[in-house]
Amino acid sequence: MAAAETSGTPVRKTRVESRRAERAPSGGWRTIAAKELADHIASWRFFVLLLVIGVLSVLPMYFSASDVQGQAAAASGNPLAFLVLFTHGASSFGGVAMITLVTLLVPLVGISFGFDGINSERSQGTLSRLLAQPVHRDDVVNGKFAAGIFVITVMMLMLVLLVTSIGILRLGIIPQAEDLARVGVWFIATVLYASFWLAFALLLSTVIRSAATAALVGFGTWLGVTMVGGFLLPAVASFLFPIDATASISSQFGSAAAQNLLLRLSPAQLYSDILQAVMDPRTKAILISNVGQATASQEQIPNLLSLDQSILLVWPQFVALVALTVLLFAIAYVLFLRQEVRA
Repeated sequence: MAAAETSGTPVRKTRVESRRAERAPSGGWRTIAAKELADHIASWRFFVLLLVIGVLSVLPMYFSASDVQGQAAAASGNPLAFLVLFTHGASSFGGVAMITLVTLLVPLVGISFGFDGINSERSQGTLSRLLAQPVHRDDVVNGKFAAGIFVITVMMLMLVLLVTSIGILRLGIIPQAEDLARVGVWFIATVLYASFWLAFALLLSTVIRSAATAALVGFGTWLGVTMVGGFLLPAVASFLFPIDATASISSQFGSAAAQNLLLRLSPAQLYSDILQAVMDPRTKAILISNVGQATASQEQIPNLLSLDQSILLVWPQFVALVALTVLLFAIAYVLFLRQEVRA
């Protein structure tokens, strides 16, 4: 009896070891991410986007530096002279600031690296062969999303270093440590904003089988949110929650709070609030409500906001942007795991 139990133990161990050997490796998403990252960086898409966004970011800063140099005496003692390069819109460039152009173009980066993540594999017939490899099914979507975030981080880092270096050389002013820290917070917020659009594009790539259709829907949504949404959402908010000037103060405050909450559903508005508070410490971003219309305004404050005060001011916007990104990625993740893949 004891001999039978002893002889059965190696058999059980052999079966357990064979089952473990058949399991997919836990780091399969890293392999997929590395492959996707190499494809992204070596593609024309990466270089074209980097060139377009880089040129459109440097030009407004160049003209803004010319305006600041014209007031060199006043700028030399101004602690915000370096940040003005990012927030000031030169009249010779149509009054468009550098961060305004970045706000418009960052979604383009996220959508470009995610709209064909899944449907391109499906249309080329490589998705079934990819899942036949010793990797978990969720490693595919995890690896593609991680590669997209990494390539966006690399692109945005190159852009920030480029415009910061040109700003220093052009203006001849060494930025303070807090100025560089604010630029770093802006960089993190920009990556988060681009990651939101990457998750949205990955969701479209999972739901829509055609890459061209997914790109059309993604870019159309980008135009709608960044351009039309800036005019449409305030009108909708004022229509749903009108403010009566004859009502009580508490009623007016409740309507204004409801309008602000509705406006914060737009990721573009969340990102804009973060930029305004972090890159311009002279102002405090608030939403005021007039009769029938809610508009953004700037409340002048006597002292400059410190960096921690600026971050605390827009910390809810940071959390909301992360939550929206996680929500879209989670929906894409679940839908991809439930989809049927045929050879």
